[in-house]
Amino acid sequence: MEIKIKSLKFDADQKLIAYVEKKVSRLERFHDGVSEVEVVLTLLQEPDNKNVKLHIHVPGEEMIIERNAHSFEEAVTESVDAMKEKLTRAKEKRNEA
Repeated sequence: MEIKIKSLKFDADQKLIAYVEKKVSRLERFHDGVSEVEVVLTLLQEPDNKNVKLHIHVPGEEMIIERNAHSFEEAVTESVDAMKEKLTRAKEKRNEA
């Protein structure tokens, strides 16, 4: 699985990149068709100004989850948890068919 990380309006430090890679790499266990994950980290003007957008490519489908939080770590964790559920549902739906 290939993980692409983009940071908009700031430079992500190595610690944050390592955290994102560790969390996102776990998604591979929930759907065997995950080939590529694009993670976009953005600073916003709002109070919950850290935005994380997960864009996953699976055969026949693209899934996008976006979350805002006070820290990038919190936003990454929330978006990965939501994506786990989405991938699990997609896999179950595929197995039923």
